Amino acid sequence: MELAYYSDYAVRLVNSEEPARGKDSLTSVEAVRDLFGANGSAARRATDADVTRFRSVRGRLRAVFEAADGGDETLAVDLLNSLLLEFPVSPQISGHDHRDDDGSPLWHMHLADHPSNATAGYAAIAAMGLAFHLTEYGVDRLGVCEAPPCRNAYLDTSTNRSRRYCSDRCATRANVAAYRARKRLEADRSENTGLAAEKAQRATASGER
Repeated sequence: MELAYYSDYAVRLVNSEEPARGKDSLTSVEAVRDLFGANGSAARRATDADVTRFRSVRGRLRAVFEAADGGDETLAVDLLNSLLLEFPVSPQISGHDHRDDDGSPLWHMHLADHPSNATAGYAAIAAMGLAFHLTEYGVDRLGVCEAPPCRNAYLDTSTNRSRRYCSDRCATRANVAAYRARKRLEADRSENTGLAAEKAQRATASGER
């Protein structure tokens, strides 16, 4: 599997909640299972107890993104290391469903599911995926959307490290808001300039009298 696939576990879990909007989609065991995506065998282990446990891990993962987005690299790494210590992974070499043209397995590293419970398995994969991404691309590649009220997490994969929003939709909304703000400012300045000119004209006319 691609490392980006593993790091997306963290993004999916963090973005299951929109704090600024008061929305939380992680309210049932079915929602927990949906987070696993195609990993059906791991999803089937989820129980109602995992809802609360997943929310706890979600808060800790969000804290990693917020620390990174705020420029506190040390805090982001410390928070992520605590997750890695609590939820260790079980790496395995795998070749399933990956074959070359000759039919031979394409061996690759696979992060095996944790045997204890669904939360431990998901948290281990999410934390390790995020750690791979952080160490490979840099702490500044972990971001939080700048388009209010959205605070979704994202992984910056742009070539120039310029990403600021979680989606094209948020980027468009932010650009429109910025454009309207500039237009309002220009209108205010124009109005103030007109008033000032009018006042000057009145003062000149009064002086001439």
